[in-house]
Amino acid sequence: MIHPHTLPNLVFADENGEITDFDDLKMVGMSNGQFYKPRLEDIIPLPEGSELFALPGRLPIAWEPDEGEPVLLEANPYTPEEGLQAVAAFMSPAHTSIYTSAYQTEEGAPTLPLFAYTAVGWLDDRFWVAAFRSDPDTRQDFENVKQVTLEKKTQKKLQESRDNRLIQHIGKCCLTYGCPAAKNYFLGRWEAPLPTSPVCNARCLGCISLQESGECPSTQDRLSFVPTPAEISELAIAHIIAAERPIVSFGQGCEGEPLMQADTIGKAIKRIRAATPLGTINLNSNASLPDSIQHLIECGLDSLRVSMNSAQEKYYNNYYRPKGYTFSDVKQSIVNMKNAGRFVSLNYFILPGITDSEDEFKAFCAFLHEKEPDFIQLRNLNMDPEWYLSEIGFDKNAKTMGIPNWLAALKKEFPKLRFGYFNPFLPEF
Repeated sequence: MIHPHTLPNLVFADENGEITDFDDLKMVGMSNGQFYKPRLEDIIPLPEGSELFALPGRLPIAWEPDEGEPVLLEANPYTPEEGLQAVAAFMSPAHTSIYTSAYQTEEGAPTLPLFAYTAVGWLDDRFWVAAFRSDPDTRQDFENVKQVTLEKKTQKKLQESRDNRLIQHIGKCCLTYGCPAAKNYFLGRWEAPLPTSPVCNARCLGCISLQESGECPSTQDRLSFVPTPAEISELAIAHIIAAERPIVSFGQGCEGEPLMQADTIGKAIKRIRAATPLGTINLNSNASLPDSIQHLIECGLDSLRVSMNSAQEKYYNNYYRPKGYTFSDVKQSIVNMKNAGRFVSLNYFILPGITDSEDEFKAFCAFLHEKEPDFIQLRNLNMDPEWYLSEIGFDKNAKTMGIPNWLAALKKEFPKLRFGYFNPFLPEF
């Protein structure tokens, strides 16, 4: 991996969103509200397909080389009459943040939309981010999608499947929201999404398909119907038979909790397995209903990905805000899968300063020793960092390890545990 020869410059945006770099000041990272000078080995080129965001109501923090400390940039050094905004990167898939963008929030600033905000700088005619590649799998890499081909294949499939509501829904996810999983389905490869449930038994703070009035807006619409087992299996069987390294996954960002439709999913899995033994049938879930998990195991479910923001129950509850289930139920669902010899991964939301805090590390290690999952997916938390810290009641004085040190310590403690970003195709795992 390429790293810069010196610390990249600070970048900031004016009131129109035009981004500029400042030669005399350098990029800084933020972790739990504290500011850090990134190490050169923790900085990589901005991945293809990433986006840059100007952060309204947030003044940039920079590293002052002469003073050797972070400083606040309060005015545009080039056009002082114009406004000033911090800048962050929303990275393409398979990359995990080491630091979030560093800024000071002004009074009255709006809550940031539901994206991840990685520290970014400029050097040698390119942008750089404080991050690392967490999975070598290229299934969602930007260069693997040719837009003209994608649109042509999507429209063709939609025309052929006018009566399948699920395929029509995924077509909107592909063409309107740019969902990578939906794109790969229409391109006939790898992992295909199977959204199933319009309802949920949690009220996640960072839900990207449904937000309470007055909170930040959702980034996409939620599924409005329950597809039939026939609609689900029509999509899944054709994909599994034809696709390279085929995976089909219940539980997507455009739906609620799939376990709320366990009966429908179970019937669909049986139809799929009656047609083909190939492929991996996966469930992305909050794992809240262990009896439903057991039912799906008996129907033929291969793998379960359990989403978690924290291994500490108080922070888990403050984020998920469960309705009718407990953290113990989540653990029992994992036990059910492991007892059946099935695959379990954790979709562990990464936010620098929280994930790598010493208390969270201890709690996570205890969780891993107890439940023995097979795989950890290092997914960035898509949420305003300050809003998240406030809402879950996190200790602002918590001691942190740093994301690279945290990951190294986990790998040392659990040498057989594997790490990545995507749901694996199990025959290759």
